Amino acid sequence: MGRLVRFDTRDKKPALWNILILSVITFAAAVLLIRQGSEKCPLMICILLDVYFLVVIILLISAFFKQLQYNPYSYNTIYYAGFALFLLSVLITHIFLTVRMIRHPEIYFVAPGQQFDNIAYVLLDSARNYMLLSAPFILVFSVALCISNIALIRHEGKRFVNILGIILSFLMVGGELFLYRFEYYVTGSLAQVRAHELIGNLFASVYLYFECMLIGAMIAKAIAARYEPDPDKDFLIILGCGMRKDGTPSPILRGRIDKALDFRRRQLEQTGKDLVFVTSGGQGPDEVVSESACMKQYLMQQGIPEEQIIGEDRSTSTFENMKYSKEKIWAENPDGKVAFSTTNYHVFRGGLYARRVKMRAVGMSSGTKWYFWPNAAVREFVGLLTEHRGKQAIIFCGMLVIYIVLTLVVYRA
Repeated sequence: MGRLVRFDTRDKKPALWNILILSVITFAAAVLLIRQGSEKCPLMICILLDVYFLVVIILLISAFFKQLQYNPYSYNTIYYAGFALFLLSVLITHIFLTVRMIRHPEIYFVAPGQQFDNIAYVLLDSARNYMLLSAPFILVFSVALCISNIALIRHEGKRFVNILGIILSFLMVGGELFLYRFEYYVTGSLAQVRAHELIGNLFASVYLYFECMLIGAMIAKAIAARYEPDPDKDFLIILGCGMRKDGTPSPILRGRIDKALDFRRRQLEQTGKDLVFVTSGGQGPDEVVSESACMKQYLMQQGIPEEQIIGEDRSTSTFENMKYSKEKIWAENPDGKVAFSTTNYHVFRGGLYARRVKMRAVGMSSGTKWYFWPNAAVREFVGLLTEHRGKQAIIFCGMLVIYIVLTLVVYRA
């Protein structure tokens, strides 16, 4: 990804006004086609929607890459990636409808009051179709997540945080099975059918939202973890985590420090420029020393001079890591270029907090055991869901309103 797009190379945030303008133009064009009253009007509107969804997908993908260039650690990257995939499924189902209209006009070009129902049905079923198309991915992902969690429990013990992946797997697969059984058979009055369909569509839209968030988060986090910062940094923050009882680095913490040391070595080789380490992490109630002191000792054992290390031992969270590290860095050089080192599953969230404290730091990732990463990524995803609740509520409620209106329109009296 580093070769495809460079982080922090744009000064302007990508805007989506073009999608709003395109939506207005598409709606106006559809109204004009309906007023013409042509027999082929449903087909022309279906083709219009095909083009609309295709262009929106292209605009979302473009916005995704522009967002990486502006700020790669943003919720917008999650939304752009996740909902571009959703709209791709809508486009696929609409293309199938267009082909059927062309091949079987005698079925689809019917009475004026019903000629647009097929288009409305496809839009109404978009959430369900997305669940159907993504079901193989969900099944494979869930099985892999369960396998990794079982290995994690065997190595790390039975703790609630170590079974989050298994819980998420059962929820995802259970959601697919529930919708399948719920849709299997329905009969009764129009009111009963409408209520049944409304419940099914609302459930599918809720599932759709969280699946889009999950897939978008995985894409954004994978890109952030694979990115290699440019070798021109003045400061390198090492984010602390748990250490051993004797005050020495745990394997995960040692991986973060070694990654920082490797980056410094490569920067020296490529540019001749040295940097200053910022060891960030406070002391917990059960720790013999602060995480900062633990990392500093390890760095000095690897030959790093003490004067080349800035200690930050007040922080108790990732947000405070970035906040207090920024204060230390700004006291030295407010114009210095900053990077940070952490574990692969934590890079995106670390960058998110760095930008929140107005520090443009770029992350690098150290690896971890294969069975540890998936469950840790799930914990990070749950943590991300608690952020920007206002923006999420607007998008989530907007989706619910759309599917409620479509259900009432399609199953009208």
